Amino acid sequence: MKPNQSTRRIFRHLVVTSASLLLAATFSQPLLAADFSQFRRIEPQFIAALATPGSTSGNNAQSWGLWPLDPGPRGARLDRFDQLKAAGGVAPAAWKFDSSDWWLEEHGLIMEPPMFPLAPGKYLVTGDRKVTTVLTIYPKDSKGNQRWQLADGATLYDVTHLGCRAARYQPNKANNACSPSGVPASGFPVYPEASMPAVNGCSKQDYAVLIIIGLPNSPSKPKAE
Repeated sequence: MKPNQSTRRIFRHLVVTSASLLLAATFSQPLLAADFSQFRRIEPQFIAALATPGSTSGNNAQSWGLWPLDPGPRGARLDRFDQLKAAGGVAPAAWKFDSSDWWLEEHGLIMEPPMFPLAPGKYLVTGDRKVTTVLTIYPKDSKGNQRWQLADGATLYDVTHLGCRAARYQPNKANNACSPSGVPASGFPVYPEASMPAVNGCSKQDYAVLIIIGLPNSPSKPKAE
């Protein structure tokens, strides 16, 4: 799930070009030129997002999660699932496998779950393609709903890293067997935009993966809408 080297150059390039983009704002609407200086560069983090690909804002961000560390290199191989069970579900990277709620990535590695929910705030996000923009996650309202919004009319698809695939598996009935041992042996890696494999006894939810490359210099919590 690690982005390619171009992602590591994105933030530096954006900061260098912010002055010229700001000048261009007189004639057009540049991509977040005014906001680059408000963010500091971080090692990539990853968001698991649920929304319609073409949407620019929406509800239910409380269902979005965060991987502070790239979960790919920390994953457990499917062919070593018996060893994972024998270790009490503790993976070599020290995260704990949950048989009632587990995750899989595009190369067939069992992933550690993301942290829920994604904290309110602003995030500089990209799909490691053409668009980098600001994602705002709002605090929960009185009904527990969290709104989200992307700046400059960017869509969720624009900032989705298509090469990263992530799916969550849970038993589809009480006491059902829903296990990584039921994952088909073939079909990996899962190609960009393709669905992750179905597993007998499991309900499956595919998530979009966004890359965070920057956080605000002075964090402030947005007000609930």
